[in-house]
Parts: sequence; C-alpha cells; structure tokens
Amino acid sequence: MRRAARSLFGRRARLRWVHLILGGALAMPYVLVGSVIIGPATGGTDVFGSLPLQLASFGVGLPLAAVTSVFPLTRPLEAAAVRWLCGVDADRLAFGPARTRGEKGRTAGWFTLHLGIGGIIAGMSLAVPPFATVLILLPVSAGLGGTGLGLPHVFDHLWALALAPVAGAAMLVALAGCAAGSGALLARWAPALLGPSPEGRLAAAEARAADLAVRNRLARELHDSVGHALSAVTLQASAARRVLDSDPEFVREALAAIEDTTRRTVGELDAVLGVLREGDAPGTAPAPTLAADLDGLLSRTRAGGARVSATVDADPESLPPLLSREGYRIVQEGLSNALRHAGDRVAVDVRIAVADGDLEITVENPVTGPATVTGPTPSRPGGGHGLRGIADRVRLLGGTMTAGPAAGSSGPAGETWRLHVCLPTKGPA
Repeated sequence: MRRAARSLFGRRARLRWVHLILGGALAMPYVLVGSVIIGPATGGTDVFGSLPLQLASFGVGLPLAAVTSVFPLTRPLEAAAVRWLCGVDADRLAFGPARTRGEKGRTAGWFTLHLGIGGIIAGMSLAVPPFATVLILLPVSAGLGGTGLGLPHVFDHLWALALAPVAGAAMLVALAGCAAGSGALLARWAPALLGPSPEGRLAAAEARAADLAVRNRLARELHDSVGHALSAVTLQASAARRVLDSDPEFVREALAAIEDTTRRTVGELDAVLGVLREGDAPGTAPAPTLAADLDGLLSRTRAGGARVSATVDADPESLPPLLSREGYRIVQEGLSNALRHAGDRVAVDVRIAVADGDLEITVENPVTGPATVTGPTPSRPGGGHGLRGIADRVRLLGGTMTAGPAAGSSGPAGETWRLHVCLPTKGPA
C-alpha cells in the first residue's frame, strides 16, 4: 500500500506531474493558433464553448508544435527538463542541438508527445479536482439544504449521495494514476527520442578516447620529466654534500646544475598542467628535443657524479621533430633508470645512431644486483613505470624495444643492463 501511494504521490511522481503541466502550458499557444484556424472553418462558431471544437483546435496545434521543434534550443531545453523533472540520467540524453534529419525527427516526435500528453493531463488537472471536491462535499451540502449545484437528478437519491464521496476520491486517485503513468511513459521514451544517435555516441566515444590518449601522453611526460629531475637533483645534492669541504668548485657546479634542472622542470610542468587544466591554453614552454637539449641533459647528469659517455653518430637536426622529442625522453628515462638503480657514480654509456633508416638508442650501465624480467614489460627490483612509458612511446612510433641483461654479461657482479630502442625515421608515427 505504501509503495503504491509513493508511486502515485511521491516526490518523483510529483516532479513528473509538474513536467506534464509544463507541457500543457507550452501547448496553449499552439491551441490558440488552432482555434483561430478552426473557428472560421466552422462558420465563426465559438470554439471554446464546444468540447469537440476544442479538441479539434488541440489536434491542429500539435503539428504546428512539431514544426517549431526544429529550433536548435528545443532539444537542449527538453533534455534538461527531462533530466531534472523526470529523473533520467544525463548520460542517456543529448544536450546539443539536433543536427541530423533523424535527430530532428526524434526531437519533433518527443516535443509532440510532451505537449500532447501534457495538454491532456493539464486539462484533467484543471477540471477533475473541482468536480471531485464537489462530489466529496455533496453529502454535507445536501445535509445543510444546499441545492442548485446543477448536478444530475440521480444525486437526489440517498444512495447516490452516499457514493458521491467515494466517486470523488476515486476520480482524484485516477487523475494521480494517469499523471504517474504518463510521466513514467515519457521518462521511458525520453532516452530513445532525446538521447544521442549511434553516430553521436561513436563521435563522443572517439572524443573521449582522444582525450584519454592526450592525458596518457601528458602523464608520461610528467613521469619522465619530473622523475628524471628528482633523481638527478637528489644525486647532485648527495654528491655535493660529500665533497662540501674538499671540493668547493664541484659543489658550485652541482648547485648550478640543480638550479638549471629545477628551472627547466618547472617550465615543463607548467606547460603540461596548462594542458590538463580544462579551459586553459597549452603552456608555452617548448618540449625538449635531442637536437637542442641532449648536451644539457648529459651535463646535468654528469654534475651528480655519474660518468656518462655519449656517442652520437647521427645529426639530431635532421631528425623529424616528433622523433627528436620522443628520442630525448627515451634517453632521459634511460639515464634516470641507470641513476636510480645503479647509483650516483655509475658509468653509463649512451649511443645514438641512425642505421638503415632507423634511429637506434642504446643505454648501458652495470648493475649492482641481479636483474630480473617480470610482467609484460621488463623491469628491475624497485622499478616504477619508466620502462612501461618507454614501451608505450616506442609502440606508438612503430619501433621496437628490448631491455634486460646484455648478451654475454657474466655473473651478477659483472652484469650489464642494456636498453635498446629502434625507431623508424620514416613512416606513420
């Protein structure tokens, strides 16, 4: 019983009733236009004095409503009303203007249904409650000697007076049931008529996928840039602390390297966060490349005490901008892994060459403990997402990557870790 009462008079049912009343209010101008057409067509008869002519005016006004539904604001306004008053989830509705012929047709169908059913429920809401109230109070009025209400003569009988309150209450319940049923029906039809088309869903999915791809790329940029900076700054500060009293010149170089590293990293961080903030313009700091920033990366790494040897058998200026940028990040992450896992005084060998139309990047360093290969991407104990990020970059560029103990290394003490990346210099990237 309580569930039935909630379905008829609960908050959701009341809001849907309001939605139907709004539909009836929107239908009134079209009904007035229909009466202007019906009146002269019937010889100047008073349209509002005849129920059949009122229904005819209503029937003429609905096609006019369907025609005016082509205005761009119709679907956004109707979708917003359905969301807040009918309780339909926002992701099942389309809040943009109807653009294709199919979307316009479905919007016209919805608008006609909303105004048609809303007009009927609104008319019932105006007519039924006063009459039902009269029936409920009829026995009291008759007991007080009230006459002249214009009711049928059947109410002169005692049994009719006794049943009048029951009939009045039943009429109110029936009105609530019609309103609740009509509201539930419109709420069920709304996603089909006001929801996105299959083409719209596909476009939205593609837009979300593109946005996710951009954000994943920015996440890799943040990991590589900030991760390398933190590793380099930590090692530079540690090396400077150890020789603070014995080698002031090295300390000054380390502090200068720390200052330069942090300044560049903050600039890159601002650029990436500017893209991530919704509505903000992308940052103006240019992305580092092999052509412009490789020497600075090597010198900052050496300032922490690492012995980095670099062999560049390629002209970085001749590389495509995308390849130069991604190659820089790969070298940066390779150096970060070497510093993080082998220590600040490790000897790192970096080789960059172009052979057979491919850019080859190799980073080698000795490891202090056993190397392992686990999971879908090679990793070492204590490793994070660096190698996975490199693998993602290489896959997107159509290249290949290997990471693990170098062939021919013997024993844990003499083991060498090698990162080798091969990227095509031409082709889709």
